[in-house]
Amino acid sequence: MCPDCEDVARTVLLLGHLALYSDGLGADQSFVEAVGPSLAGSLPEPSFGTFPPGHDPVDDPDHPGGS
Repeated sequence: MCPDCEDVARTVLLLGHLALYSDGLGADQSFVEAVGPSLAGSLPEPSFGTFPPGHDPVDDPDHPGGS
């Protein structure tokens, strides 16, 4: 695996663990709110063609089929 790919995979894994932690009893939401955006912000921009033409991550729903 390329070094950058390994970093991305590790960051995605950490985001997944953070999501599981945030749903647990006694989770420190201040920690989650501080660390989550930092982890997500460290991911590279998606490559061209990852999203359909006209996709707007600000105005579109958070998930497919959402409203």
